Amino acid sequence: MRLSFRSGSFAARAGKWLAAGCAAILGAWLAAVVLFAFLPVPFSAVMVERQVSAWLHGNFRYVAHSDWVSMDDIAPAMALAAIAAEDQKFPEHWGFDLDAIQAAAAHNERSQRMRGASTISQQTAKNLLLWNGRSWTRKGLEAAITLVMEGIWTKRRILTVYLNIAEFGEGTFGVEAAAQRYFHKSAARLTPSEAALLAAVLPNPLLFRVSAPSRYVQMRQQWILRQMRQMGGDDYLRENRLH
Repeated sequence: MRLSFRSGSFAARAGKWLAAGCAAILGAWLAAVVLFAFLPVPFSAVMVERQVSAWLHGNFRYVAHSDWVSMDDIAPAMALAAIAAEDQKFPEHWGFDLDAIQAAAAHNERSQRMRGASTISQQTAKNLLLWNGRSWTRKGLEAAITLVMEGIWTKRRILTVYLNIAEFGEGTFGVEAAAQRYFHKSAARLTPSEAALLAAVLPNPLLFRVSAPSRYVQMRQQWILRQMRQMGGDDYLRENRLH
């Protein structure tokens, strides 16, 4: 009887600790979303994950590098290329592209090659605060953070953070670090062709390489350039207050 009482007491305490821990994590995430609505992002969860993974595998030469820049210091072509490549309905939706989700679900039922439907907002939430993976837990948290982010941040801010934390190659995060590494110039001076090439590797920057683009990446670059022209170029960004 005494053992049963002690077991019940321990379970109750453990439950309280777990609830307190979950509340603390959720509070930290909310605080981060509020603070990063106007403060530069020093690092992201994906950067930390990549760095720790490298250390655990004995790779002490790896450095996750990024240089924060404001949207005013990013070439309009880079902002447009990212939208053209990843989320052409970005100015219109509230964080989720339902048509893309339905299309991806239908495709995944027919094919073994999985297709994603994450918007720029979802990618920003995941890269900033969560871990990589396909679990329902992570997707649920991603959806919740995306909704909060869309409610607090402007679309311009979401795009700014996205461009500053997106991965463009091993250890290279953000458009400024990518522009300096691959083109030896600032992100403000990127040409449309260079911006489209950077955007072309975004689906898988560790498989596709900016420095040695495959035929597929080159074809995707040209497709992105055509989409950028069809979307209206810089006028598209001005009309939607994105740059």
